[in-house]
Amino acid sequence: MENVKENKMGTAPMLPLIISMSVPAMISMLVQALYNIVDSVFVSRVSESALTAVSLAFPVQTLLIAFSVGSAVGVNSLVARKLGEHDRAAASSAATHGMVMSVILSIPFMIFALFGVEGFARAFAQTEGTAVMCADYLRIVSICAAFVFVEIAAEKILQATGNMVWPMIMQLTGAITNIILDPIFIFGYFGVPAMGVTGAAVATVIGQAVACLVALIVLFVKDHEVDITLRGFRFRWSVIRNIYAVGIPSVVMQAIGAVMTMCMNAVLGGFSETAVAVFGVYFKVQSFIFMPVFGLTAGIMPIMGYNFGARNKKRMMDALKYCLLISVIIMFLGTLIFQFMPDKLLMIFGASETMMSIGVVAFRIISICFVPAALGISFSTLYQAVGSGVYSMVLSLARQLCVLVPCAFVLAQLGGLNATWFAFPIAEVASFLVALVFFARLNHTTLSKMEAHH
Repeated sequence: MENVKENKMGTAPMLPLIISMSVPAMISMLVQALYNIVDSVFVSRVSESALTAVSLAFPVQTLLIAFSVGSAVGVNSLVARKLGEHDRAAASSAATHGMVMSVILSIPFMIFALFGVEGFARAFAQTEGTAVMCADYLRIVSICAAFVFVEIAAEKILQATGNMVWPMIMQLTGAITNIILDPIFIFGYFGVPAMGVTGAAVATVIGQAVACLVALIVLFVKDHEVDITLRGFRFRWSVIRNIYAVGIPSVVMQAIGAVMTMCMNAVLGGFSETAVAVFGVYFKVQSFIFMPVFGLTAGIMPIMGYNFGARNKKRMMDALKYCLLISVIIMFLGTLIFQFMPDKLLMIFGASETMMSIGVVAFRIISICFVPAALGISFSTLYQAVGSGVYSMVLSLARQLCVLVPCAFVLAQLGGLNATWFAFPIAEVASFLVALVFFARLNHTTLSKMEAHH
């Protein structure tokens, strides 16, 4: 029985396997995207400075997620590879290390909550009122960082064993709890005092705590391919090294987004505040197109890692082909929506005439990058799955920083605001070409040698 369960990723027909593993991840990613928008909509009803306060807190939250997800992706990759090698003890050791590290990594955020939030808020806020709201929000979210770290580690460990349904349930319980509690704590219903921005933070943390509780119950009560045992636990440097060979590049990849947003806001701020607002709205809306692709890759990465560990090159390459095909289809549909309905998308956020005139052009130009992005993201997933996390990191740096920001800066000087948006397609095409070079190298050093073993 255990064997049948254990080998799903090595034996099941590829397309049904991918669908069964990716759809739950896609659903939970879409809920995350929805919840980010809903959160902003509720807070914006309090006041504009409340929305600004939460926006200022966003880079710290992005970093918190970057460290938790990045570290957990390293655990996920190692657990899947060890299961593929049929080394259950090593997979369990990797999972246990991952859970312990998730608690340790949350400690710096707790220290920041106690000593750093006021200074951070005052450095970025224009008014005292906004600074106070930002600090209150960040203090609550950061002091409870462990909930996020533990829940995400549990989620990625389960995904590595091929179980995608429980991680979806964990994320859904957290997000739905948050969406229900948001208006109650922000505006004060059912006898709860109205807490404004602080209420948004409290609702967020309760949602995270609920998700974390579900995660711990699932991890320790139900049977899985890995066993997490803390009794007699000792750190093993080799396991930590293997986790963070993929984990550190993954943390960097996750954190790049925060840096890129700050740089792009600086470039666009040179034109107008509306240009910055358009970019903010674009990011919220595009997450609905990109999140299904990230859900797809979350489902496919353990399959690639498992079959890499099992030395089954054919199945691993089949998974890559499906990843490329499905992600291109999703992104192509996304491109059509952005090309033909940009005005409808902007109206969701009550766009002014100025915002509409900037936004329609921006959406049409930026969306040219969607299909090349799908190709780059698919190859990046393969590199993470086989333990070559540095390749993925370099691709992300190219996509979101090294090509994008200098291009945007130069185009802004030479061609004005509308030209600036072309930085996105240029960056995606450039990074896809880099991905192909990396693939040729990986094929030469590693993949070509797999044939002999099967």
